[in-house]
Amino acid sequence: MKYGYYPGCSLHSTGVEYDESFRAVCKRLDIELEELEGWTCCGSSPAHVASHLLSIALPIRNLVLAEAAGYSEIAVPCAACFSRFKKAIHETAEDPELAADVEDVLGEKYEGKAKPFHPLDTLSQRLEELASKATSAVPDIRVACYYGCLIVRPPDIMAFDECEYPMSMDNILRTVGYETIDWSSKTDCCGASLALSETDIVLDLCHEILEDAKGAGADAIAVACSLCHVNLDTRQTEVEAKFDTKYEIPIFYFTQLIGLALGIEPAELGLKRHFVDPMPLLAKVV
Repeated sequence: MKYGYYPGCSLHSTGVEYDESFRAVCKRLDIELEELEGWTCCGSSPAHVASHLLSIALPIRNLVLAEAAGYSEIAVPCAACFSRFKKAIHETAEDPELAADVEDVLGEKYEGKAKPFHPLDTLSQRLEELASKATSAVPDIRVACYYGCLIVRPPDIMAFDECEYPMSMDNILRTVGYETIDWSSKTDCCGASLALSETDIVLDLCHEILEDAKGAGADAIAVACSLCHVNLDTRQTEVEAKFDTKYEIPIFYFTQLIGLALGIEPAELGLKRHFVDPMPLLAKVV
């Protein structure tokens, strides 16, 4: 199976371990990823504040490139990128005038032939294959699956899993041998890109998420968003200092946990790049 691949800016920088682990898992599952040649930033959080037209034209440009390259499906792991792609498709479909403005800006038209998808979608369709290839023992840990807010909202646009209580990540990780917990903060916001401009808000939001995970008995949190990973991992010591507590809860990309179950070496999964060291928790296995 071959897909086009849009890593977005974060998977080539702060979220590089997400990129590495996703590629490694896909290779083990005989999924071929071809990075979209000439891709550009989707606009992520800043563009829609500066210009609505820009925020739509940027993701549409990448879809136009994908169509020109002959891809019908594009893997988009970054939650922010996935959100912008889906919203751009929805808004241009609903607003012909906006679609015409985007076409005028780009000098090309999006025909709707290239569709973005999140890795959780395609991996959810491969549970039997994952089960058969998950031959390595996984650590005896309880995982809180944290989906964040971007890949599930708004539900009429994202059309992803169950908006209020998604289970796709839980089902995948359970399939490869992990215990996932029931908890109430699965889709709460971590503050996303406010980490630089409104750090205190992010610390408060992350505190609530970490408190809920800890209270529910989680040993680790699995995420599907590089912004969530940055806030919960790199800001965790700041949260601990502000609220005079201690968590030391490792934050994994769900692809890293899958990779361990598939027997992929930790170095290939970027596990040593994390701020909260996951290795003590995994010591019994890796």
